[in-house]
Amino acid sequence: MYNNIELCKKEARDWYFHLRDSVCQQFENIEERFGTNKKFQRKAWSRLGGGGGEMSIMHGDIFEKVGVNISTVFGSFNEKFAKEIPGAEDSRIFWACGVSIVAHMKSPFVPAIHTNTRFIVTEKCWFGGGTDLTPAFRDEQEKDFFHQELKKVCDQTDVTYYPKFKEECDRYFFLPHRNEARGVGGIFYDYLNTGAWEKDFAFNKNIGQAMPSIFTKIVENKVDKPWTEEDKEIQLIKRGKYVEFNLLYDRGTRFGLMTNGNTEAVLMSLPPYAKW
Repeated sequence: MYNNIELCKKEARDWYFHLRDSVCQQFENIEERFGTNKKFQRKAWSRLGGGGGEMSIMHGDIFEKVGVNISTVFGSFNEKFAKEIPGAEDSRIFWACGVSIVAHMKSPFVPAIHTNTRFIVTEKCWFGGGTDLTPAFRDEQEKDFFHQELKKVCDQTDVTYYPKFKEECDRYFFLPHRNEARGVGGIFYDYLNTGAWEKDFAFNKNIGQAMPSIFTKIVENKVDKPWTEEDKEIQLIKRGKYVEFNLLYDRGTRFGLMTNGNTEAVLMSLPPYAKW
């Protein structure tokens, strides 16, 4: 457990609000530069049992659907779910705060991106999160750029992080029933607590800050590329597999539903259209 956990919770919560506002502004800037003057629409929700959050959703000409959600929830896990959570064996009391970002793009050539960062407190506490890219059309140059930028961010904190968290991402974002990866990977980490609050918190901030600028460069490179209805069909089928992962395997989806979170917010990650 970090020293002064109440201060840690406050710092994390304040930072996540800052991150939410920053990402929304940067994504609105992309929409304004390349599309229309669409803005995020926000909707607050409260959780029976403690806490709540706010959804920010935008439908535009560049972002077909993008969600930036923030939540702070607390209370008690149910007995069954508590057995799956570190530090909840003796006391089922928990506190959790985080931001979840998912962008599904109108152009089939611009990949979907997911980023999540969270801080959870039971009788233990830890950070979790990561970011990954899901293209409909594989682009090795784009993939290499994405991973190189993530490595730079990880190396700022610890040079062992990128290879370790890349491997975790490849293992996690995988569809066993199809025997294929969800996308081209990224980084994923959970239960991160080195005992050094400033180090762990700084790493999470670095990930959150880096994602919008990395993704902006990816959008800039592809947004004007012409596409056909056949290209869109391929994107929609790829999105169907994205839906399968989020409903069958995603830890965040399961955590939100098992803690009686807002269903609309929990399922924000689903695309507006998909096919099978």
